[in-house]
Order: sequence, then structure tokens, then C-alpha cells
Amino acid sequence: MIESAAKRWHFASKPTTSEVAKLAEALNINKVLAALLIQRGIHTFDEAKHFFRPQLVDLHDPFLMQDMGKAIERIEKAIATNEKILIYGDYDVDGTTAVSLVYTFFKSFYAHIDFYIPHRYAEGYGISIKGIDYAAENNFSLIIALDCGIKSIDKVNYALDKKVDFIICDHHRPGDVIPNAVAVLDPKREDCSYPYKELTGCGIGFKLIQAWAASHNINLEYVYSFLDLVAVSTAADIVPITGENRILAYYGLKAINTQPRAGILALLQDSTKYKFDASQRRDLSISDLVFLIGPRINAAGRMDDAKVAVKLLIADNSAQAQQFSTALNEHNTERRDFDSRITEQALQMISENPKFVQR
Repeated sequence: MIESAAKRWHFASKPTTSEVAKLAEALNINKVLAALLIQRGIHTFDEAKHFFRPQLVDLHDPFLMQDMGKAIERIEKAIATNEKILIYGDYDVDGTTAVSLVYTFFKSFYAHIDFYIPHRYAEGYGISIKGIDYAAENNFSLIIALDCGIKSIDKVNYALDKKVDFIICDHHRPGDVIPNAVAVLDPKREDCSYPYKELTGCGIGFKLIQAWAASHNINLEYVYSFLDLVAVSTAADIVPITGENRILAYYGLKAINTQPRAGILALLQDSTKYKFDASQRRDLSISDLVFLIGPRINAAGRMDDAKVAVKLLIADNSAQAQQFSTALNEHNTERRDFDSRITEQALQMISENPKFVQR
């Protein structure tokens, strides 16, 4: 018999009676709801207001992030001297949404830009030698890496030898050494005082374009038009939907429910659970993004080449989006069939092995 691993439960501390009564009175709610809010870190009227009514004005200044100024300066230099910029990201939902966001934003006013997604099986996770060689051989002198790179010490040094600079936008915990990049944007850096630490890789990409917009008088409404991608990454990457993530997810989900970009709409319409008749359709939730959108985007990298996911998300018309959505849905069907076969094989192996048979 296989012994199951012991689970460790972490219980929230029980709020005091006076704490509960004070918050219940301040919000004019019952004490059960007040106790639940306190267990979620909400103790005051203002904290509850921010929780229930997220506001874009409460987003943090992107320049509070360590190295943000350096990142903006390096991109400004690249644009001023017509350098080629490569937007590089991982093959999962967070990486592909991040690449789609940053690529589309800068492509809207700068032509010498392209994107690169490493092949899951040929190159593996994160920054690859093959990707750096591709950049060098095609005269890209700046790589903006999203959702990866924080531990790629040797790879960044290899790129420097080839005269390719890196800006790293990552949300994973760093190692003991920070890569020798021009800028490393990661709230989890020990020396970064950015107030919120749980952004996704796409969320870091959003902060980069927010900083650029603030520095170059670009209308913030255009920046906010990318929040649908941030919401998808936030849902699929299973990060805490608290603080700044809660604001980004709220407005991103609102955009998906009111005016989804062509690629997301195509994915939804290819789902049997999506209602074409608006009168019968309920608003999508974060869970819908997790189960309807996330697996289809992920399937591209798992079964073939994740570049098709980026092509879907940057598509600017419905016909183009539908073409890529069909490909992703085929990959997702293949992925499910493959997973089912693997599960069946595993169960058969267990049933045929006396060591695993329950006595």
C-alpha cells in the first residue's frame, strides 16, 4: 500500500471579540463576515474599501521597483539608435501573455522588435543558449526577458560576450547572485523595496510599460488595455489575488467580460461552455480563466511550439485569431488524450506490480 504524504494545515489565528465587533460596526456587516475579513488581513474600513472596491489609482509607482529607471534608460537608448530588441519569454501562460503584452506595446511605436519563445523540449525552461545565439546571429543587441532569467547567471554572461544586453523581468525568488544584466526587475530581490511582492511575470511586464508610459506621456488608458492579459496570467499562475494583483485582476476580468481582445474571444468561442447569446451569458470569473483559457494557451508549449499562443494573443482581427485558436484547441485535445493515456498506463503498471497492491 502506498503511504500518502502527511498534510500540514496552517490555521489562521482567531480574531478577538473586540476586533470583530469593531470591524462589524465600521462596515455595518455581521460579525461572521467581519471575522472572515480579519482572517484575510483586513482590519479597517479603508482596508475593506480597497478590498471590495479596487481602484487603478491605487496601483504602485513602477519606479519604486529596483532598476526600473535603468530598464527605461536602456530601452530609450535602443530606440534612439535603432537597435533591434527581442522580447523573450517562457512557454507557459505567464510567459506568453507577458511577451504578448510587452511586444504589442512597444511594437505600436517601434518597428525593430520581435519576440522569441524557447521550445519546451529542444531548449528547456528559461533563457537558452539557442535563444541567445539566435539574438546574436540576427543582430538583436537587447533582450527583454519575461517570467524567466533571475537565476540565469551564466547565460547572461554568455550573452554579454556576444554583445547582447539583458533586461530581466522576473517574479521568481533570486539565488545568492543577481545576473549581470543591465536591469533586473524582480520584487523578490532582497534590495527591492517595491511594496507588493506577488506579481506575475506578466505583471512585471505591465509595470515596465506603465513606467514607460509615465516617462513618455502615453495615455494610461492604452496601458490599461493590456490588463486582460495580466488577469489571464494572474489566474493561470495561481498567485495570491491580493493587493495590487487584486486591482489588476479585477480590471482585467472586467475588460474580458466587456471587450475581449480578438485572441481571447476566439478561445472563448471555441469553448463549449461559452454562451454566444449575450442574454444567457454570465460574466466570466477568475476560475473560468483558469479552466477555459489557461489550459488552451499552455497546450501550445506542451504539445508543440508556444509561439502560436503569442500569435493568437497579438492577433488584431477575428479571422487571424480564429486560425490560431483552432490550432490551440487541437493541441489541447491532443494534450488531454495524451494525459489520459499516461494515466491509464500508470494505473495498469500499479495494478500489475505486487508492491503497489493494497493488502
